[in-house]
Amino acid sequence: MRTLFRVFSMIVLTLLAGAATLPGRGVAAEPAELRVVEGTDVAAIRAGDRTLLQYCTKAAPMKPYVRQLFTPDGVQFLRDSPFDHKHHHALMFAIGVDGVNFWEEVANSGSEKPRGPIGTATARVLDTSCAEILQTLDWTDTHGKQLLVEKRMVGAVDTKIAGPVTLVLWTTELSTAPGIEAVKLDGHHYFGLGMRFLTSMDSGGRFFNATKQPGDLVEGSARLVAAKWCAYTARADGKPVTVAIFDHPSNPRHPNKMFTLSPPFAYLSATLNLWKEPMELKAGAKLKLSYAVAAWDGETSAEQIETLYEKWSKAK
Repeated sequence: MRTLFRVFSMIVLTLLAGAATLPGRGVAAEPAELRVVEGTDVAAIRAGDRTLLQYCTKAAPMKPYVRQLFTPDGVQFLRDSPFDHKHHHALMFAIGVDGVNFWEEVANSGSEKPRGPIGTATARVLDTSCAEILQTLDWTDTHGKQLLVEKRMVGAVDTKIAGPVTLVLWTTELSTAPGIEAVKLDGHHYFGLGMRFLTSMDSGGRFFNATKQPGDLVEGSARLVAAKWCAYTARADGKPVTVAIFDHPSNPRHPNKMFTLSPPFAYLSATLNLWKEPMELKAGAKLKLSYAVAAWDGETSAEQIETLYEKWSKAK
């Protein structure tokens, strides 16, 4: 798995290194070499003296996740564990397994438990650097029964495609736990890779996607749209930012259903539509998912997002 991640990152970096900055953006300084800096229960990916992301490596309390994510100008736009939904952990991945809810954090919820210390890797091609956090997680139910094994890679690239942008790579590989013949993957319509935004971004923002269609209303303001990418632009404590989730063409059910919500708060996630179409995962099989999260300063156009998506999507 480590080799797979390394090869994937090397291909990504080759493509990113050859891309030019598009008009409409200033020219950022040359990207610094990226590195993983480990602390107590936290690992940060840094580019020189700048932090690109901060990853909580422990089950806090029931899953590891990206706690903070920064734009190239250093604007942090994620909100972790707000009072209204304590289980909304900034940028996180969770679904349901055999009826066990790994998304929420209540008495009968499942836990994504880290197995051993994290691994780290770095790669460099031409002038572009990538740093990776590698982790194995045991998905267990409330009684301690192991249902799934996840091999996760969270990486970051500091690039200038479509203007200066922080690009986070998120790769997950799921397989059944030893002794488990098959599991059913299920859950609510928003389960998947999701992110909660700062309070200042909860209103006045705008969702848009590759299809240019708003999608179907599910309940309240919640919508689902099948799109290869979906973006949200809003003001983070007064500073405009644009954030997008990318769904890789190799993922099952591509393009994924993108979930958007606002009001009462802004939320964005990439889902496998498991609430309508549960998926069976059998022993010996692997479910591989590749996503990316891109963060820009300012209001980024659909054309710029498409340019970055196309470069990234051809990297595997």
